[in-house]
Amino acid sequence: MPPPPGAEASRSPSPPPSARDPDDSDQKGVPAAAVPEKKVVLRSENVVGRAGGAYIPPARLRAMQAAITDKNSPEYQRITWEALKKSLNGLINKVNVANIKNIVVELFGENLIRGRGLLCRSTMKAQAASLPFTPVYGGLIAVINTKFPQIGELLLTRLVVQFRRAYKRSDKTVCLANAKFLAHLVNQKVAHEIVALQLLTLLLEKPTDDSVEVAVGFMRDSGAYLSDVAPKATNGVFDRFRAILHESSLDKRTQYMIEVLFQVRKDKFKDNPAIPEELDLVDEDDQMTHMVALDDEDLEVQDGLNLFKIDPDYPENEEKYQQMKKEILGEGSDDDDEDGSGSGSEDDEDDSEDESAAVQKAHERLQIQDETNTNLINLRRAIYLTIMSSLNFEECAHKLMRLNIQPGQEMELVNMIIECCGQERTYVNFYGLLGERFARFNKAWADAFCQAFEETYKTVHRYETNRLRNIAKFFAHLIATDALTWEVFALIRLTEQDTTSSSRIFVKILFQDLCEAFGLAKLNARLKQPEMVVQVQTEGGYVSRGVFDGLFPKDNPRNTRFAINYFTSVGLGGLTEELREYLKNAPKLIMAQQQEVESDSDTSSSDSDSDSDSDSSSASDSSNMHERARRARLVASRLLPHTTARGHPSVAAASLGRIAAPEHPLTAAGTDAATIAPVPRETSVAAHSRVDGLALAVSSVGPIIDAAPPRSWTDVAGALENADLVARPANTTFAALLRDRAQRIRQGTSGVAAADLGTVLGRLLLVEAATLSAVRAVRLRTAP
Repeated sequence: MPPPPGAEASRSPSPPPSARDPDDSDQKGVPAAAVPEKKVVLRSENVVGRAGGAYIPPARLRAMQAAITDKNSPEYQRITWEALKKSLNGLINKVNVANIKNIVVELFGENLIRGRGLLCRSTMKAQAASLPFTPVYGGLIAVINTKFPQIGELLLTRLVVQFRRAYKRSDKTVCLANAKFLAHLVNQKVAHEIVALQLLTLLLEKPTDDSVEVAVGFMRDSGAYLSDVAPKATNGVFDRFRAILHESSLDKRTQYMIEVLFQVRKDKFKDNPAIPEELDLVDEDDQMTHMVALDDEDLEVQDGLNLFKIDPDYPENEEKYQQMKKEILGEGSDDDDEDGSGSGSEDDEDDSEDESAAVQKAHERLQIQDETNTNLINLRRAIYLTIMSSLNFEECAHKLMRLNIQPGQEMELVNMIIECCGQERTYVNFYGLLGERFARFNKAWADAFCQAFEETYKTVHRYETNRLRNIAKFFAHLIATDALTWEVFALIRLTEQDTTSSSRIFVKILFQDLCEAFGLAKLNARLKQPEMVVQVQTEGGYVSRGVFDGLFPKDNPRNTRFAINYFTSVGLGGLTEELREYLKNAPKLIMAQQQEVESDSDTSSSDSDSDSDSDSSSASDSSNMHERARRARLVASRLLPHTTARGHPSVAAASLGRIAAPEHPLTAAGTDAATIAPVPRETSVAAHSRVDGLALAVSSVGPIIDAAPPRSWTDVAGALENADLVARPANTTFAALLRDRAQRIRQGTSGVAAADLGTVLGRLLLVEAATLSAVRAVRLRTAP
């Protein structure tokens, strides 16, 4: 039997309850074209869930965001709401003292007006979970309150309402958390001090162990601030604490807490400042203080702000907040208002660029630089612990290479190895093998050890003997194994003036260990290798000299004797055989050099007489005489100890200016061409004293020639005046010339360059050297 008309319609399945429209009874005539719109709404509700917290896979979320282009649609607003909640939670959870300035900038980048309920809820949850960070959250809210006072008021209202509920339920944990947060908001002047006094009055009116504990904690946090703004009320609170303590009706633990509070007050809350220096981020004039009383009955917590609601004016509100954000971050919006007639896409791009630029500038202004060297200290600690916990040097080197030491930090590892080695009671070969392993690894590590050797030798006088011995043995191991180049010996100059007792001990231990490693013969052969040459930078450019010239000096017999005596005293006299031979043959070498100088001076003298009318020839002659004078002083300085040892002090004095040359006319270059006749050759022994005085004068002027240019003209004038006093009994004309030169230099009217002055003094030396040479010949013939 066929069904009656309309039966099929009655048997059709009914739509699910979630899909039923409450206004179906009024929309029976809706056309079928409206059905797809209901299906879209159903799909959106299924995605986000009825409670608004369903999980959306990231890939599906990105696909949904790409598919949704209408900013007024509920789906788009729901997605932005979830993103806002996630961002606020993340920023609140990672805020601390070090990054609070950066977090504030990022928070202002979010829509805090739309998410003010989410921000307050996240802040309260984070503060309750981590009470030690309460000052940080208080500082964060204080900064936000200066720009958005409604957020500070909303948070304060929720804290007061939550505290009242917890107090009625006797929930001590929540009361402690809320009271601590309120105390720091009072310190930051977000809440008025009346709230603090009302809370203390409520807690101490009928004291119990729990209420007194909450009051003591609140007073420790806000006592410093209340003592400044309300001293009388604060004294009344402490009087109440004292009365409770005298009643002895509370537990011993609570009484002890009150006694500790009085001690904190006695110390003027030095460990509990009102606002830590790092969190004092708001000027007093910019802060907005809210008066929310503890007994207000019309407080609204606005729980609806925690839930998602569709905003019909969502694009307009977002645009308004973008303008506010630009003003907060220091970017004006005048230019954007003038160009508001452009296309929508171009405006969006400009807004995004301006936003990113504003955030970047704000980050630059609020960038915090860590100057505590925390990373460097942690690296040193890791290196030290690694060295001390390793069984052998191979394991230690492997662990140290895994520390990922950055380029430029090699010196930290090298210095730590040397310091650990120096702290041992005796030298441990572990450190030498470890240093050898790193020095052979690459050139950067080898250069670092060379630099460490230089720094150690320059500061060796600061080390105690045991530490000095260990470090010297460490570097001896590196040099003996050729892990460290032998060119480091170029830093050492073994003279009495250039060394100290500590540096001599350092060199002694270093060479004794090298002798043990090589043997004396092999060590001596290594020290005589001709290819060991370094380039030394001087005023005249780079000069090549031997690496070991400083260890075995030959510039002065005195320094040579010192080096010989030093190595002999430490048991290494075999290294000084070449020095002894040089010192033995020094007089012969000096005579040979003197003869060479005589021949050169004869040639230059004849050339200068024949070409005296030519300017170019005279300039060349002056340069040659200057050079001869310098060479004469070098020869004389080497001859001085030997002549003195023979018992001829006058010959020693005369030798300072000796240079065999014929008599030469003395022309004072640069003056009024005053010609001074040379002193005739004295052959009488009675004239020795006069010539010796003249030799002393020449020797006193000699150092000025060696310094070209001199250190200062004042030094030159002083030397000339001293030479004038010495030379006056011997040669008045010579003394007068010196005195005239000194007066001109003192008055600043000399007009003579350093090279010209050296030429004049060189000619003086040539004239007087001839006389001194003749006198010396007489003395040698008449010597016993």
